[in-house]
Amino acid sequence: MADLEEKPRVFLEEFRLKNASDDYGLADELWSFKKFTKKFRIVIVRMDNFEMEFDLIGIQPAFANAFRRLMLSEVPSMAIEKVMVRNNTSIIQDEVLAHRLGLIPLKADPRLFEYRSKDTTDGTEFDTLEFSLKIKCTNNKTQLKDSYRPEDLYENHNVYSSQIKWHPVGNQSSVHKEVDIGPVHGDILISKMRPGHELDLHLVAMKGIGSDHAKFSPVATASYRLLPEITLTREVSGTDATLLQSCFSPGVIEIDSKGRAFVKDARYDTCSRNVYRYDNIKDAVVMSRIRDHFIFNVESVGAMSPNVIFIEAVKVLRDKCKCLLEELNTL
Repeated sequence: MADLEEKPRVFLEEFRLKNASDDYGLADELWSFKKFTKKFRIVIVRMDNFEMEFDLIGIQPAFANAFRRLMLSEVPSMAIEKVMVRNNTSIIQDEVLAHRLGLIPLKADPRLFEYRSKDTTDGTEFDTLEFSLKIKCTNNKTQLKDSYRPEDLYENHNVYSSQIKWHPVGNQSSVHKEVDIGPVHGDILISKMRPGHELDLHLVAMKGIGSDHAKFSPVATASYRLLPEITLTREVSGTDATLLQSCFSPGVIEIDSKGRAFVKDARYDTCSRNVYRYDNIKDAVVMSRIRDHFIFNVESVGAMSPNVIFIEAVKVLRDKCKCLLEELNTL
């Protein structure tokens, strides 16, 4: 137990947090660059085009939270900002329809575009993407007899994001490909229609950040938590081992061939403290969280992969620091 006390951990007891002082173990320590470079590590646990789980080890909570906030609200993306409604006879109001269109994530890489000036009314090929959505619902002339399915009765009764068409501005067609510009997913339902309903829309997309509107956020979610750690202080076997296993998330506690409980993987435990309900086993467990080990989960909406989003967040923080230093030097 003495060895555990020396490490940067917050201990979860039955009714309180131990070794956390008044800040619940999240206070920043005095900054030391040498200590930081020695301890800091980034470990990627899993990653694909849309999701990434990685660990930030040896970092202060202020930096971890800064990266989370930057990914949510400061890393830019492209989104539909203006909708010119030429015709809308569907049951969805113009403003609701425009809001739904704005939330459709676009594949366009924001790093290839500039911010549009607030003083200009017309966009250029460097800061604007233009799309159209023109569709009309009609009766299906070849419908099956005695069928009541909308798929058989009507044509274009569902409006999907795949029906949004890109119209290059200026020289965009020679720089970008249509498959790299449009909606990330082609099966996003925009509206349901019936014969007589029609949409004729002109859409304008531009670059923005999540602090202006959530539609510009490049991530669906970005979160972090402290790494859990579970230590068994004595042998637990038999029915007590089974009971101990049920107190934790699946896969955390396992039972060996001799019926003894052991900690297999504490990483994904929720630290619910259910074990403290049972007097016969609560003294066998020490639960803690490592204060400087953050587990990040980043889910991209699709324009940029999650690892690129994190790198862009680091660049934003770097630029903010440079700006602050420049301002301080002018004083």
